[in-house]
Amino acid sequence: MDFNFSDEQNMVRDGISRLVREQYDWDTRRAVISSESGWRPEFWAQLAELGMLAAPFSEEDGGFGGGAVETMLIMEEFGKGLVVEPFIPSVVCAGGFLKHAGTAAQKEEYLSAIIAGEKVFAFAYAEPQGRYDLANLTTTAKKDGDGFSLNGQKAVVIGAPWASHFVVTARTSGGQSDVGGVSVFIVAKDAEGVSLRDYATVDGRRASEVYFENVAVSADALIGELDNGLPLIETVVDEATAAVCAEATGAMQVTHAMTLEYAKQRKQFGVPISSFQVLQHRMVDMFMEYEQSISMSYLATIKLDEDEAERKHAVSSAKVRIGQSARFVGQSAVQTHGGMGVTDETAVGSYFKRLSIIESEFGSVDHHMRRHIKLTAAA
Repeated sequence: MDFNFSDEQNMVRDGISRLVREQYDWDTRRAVISSESGWRPEFWAQLAELGMLAAPFSEEDGGFGGGAVETMLIMEEFGKGLVVEPFIPSVVCAGGFLKHAGTAAQKEEYLSAIIAGEKVFAFAYAEPQGRYDLANLTTTAKKDGDGFSLNGQKAVVIGAPWASHFVVTARTSGGQSDVGGVSVFIVAKDAEGVSLRDYATVDGRRASEVYFENVAVSADALIGELDNGLPLIETVVDEATAAVCAEATGAMQVTHAMTLEYAKQRKQFGVPISSFQVLQHRMVDMFMEYEQSISMSYLATIKLDEDEAERKHAVSSAKVRIGQSARFVGQSAVQTHGGMGVTDETAVGSYFKRLSIIESEFGSVDHHMRRHIKLTAAA
């Protein structure tokens, strides 16, 4: 199989790589995540100006004719810089819903604004009792005249403090965990009845607990089919999972490089610790985990357009392998650096934290292992 990138894809990679190197050095990132806002709207505007927010979308949708590969390339570079701006919630998730099932009017109003960086979306899908079951919803959207009345709570909504709108999953019929009866809506953050509790996450991002109390939602806010939104949600979440896998590979590459450099400089018993055979083996093991993760990231990305079963198999396989690798690389880096490896004073501590969160984001290793086993048994 040809894994060479096209000239256009190489331009995307080079452009985002240069931007992250120049705009996202370690001291700048520390200042950003410590600021009141926790992100840089001006950096988001630069991404839009350079066409990075348009890269994953077709020309018909106002994009540059790219897709999952372009998303992978962007997220890998974001992983190298630990970029906190909400590319996955707004572009991959919200943009994905609109790309796959949005009406012409929704695309004109919302997708074009996402691409231009004028509107920022957050994906409100997780609930305290739901774990990783996308159908386990207590948030409801009940018919109310020509529209719906939305009630419920969403947990750990990444990027919500920066968002102008939410994509919200809700139960419109059936029982709490039924496969049917799930629908997807666009909800404005400033709509009456929406409230947030904002907080910082351990990996430097911002999130919110989002509460909906009798929020009036119009019928044209529905994305896709009423009561049959679960297949659409699974598709978008698989795309987001592949994107976060790509981010992990970028973070692992930098983590390994930093650890190798530290081992060459740190001396014990009068010699660099890189001369100790056990640490040499550890450096090689970290590198191998990173290389295997790249292969699995490519696999998940190129399988996103395949049939449902093949897509799910590939994504879960990648998430299991990359989740395990992220944990190993992060923990090995901290062990090599010693106690200073978990402090905020060193970059490796932040990479360790992000890799630890990635292991469980959009489904833990155990969750995707169970999903893979279930899919294999049903094949």
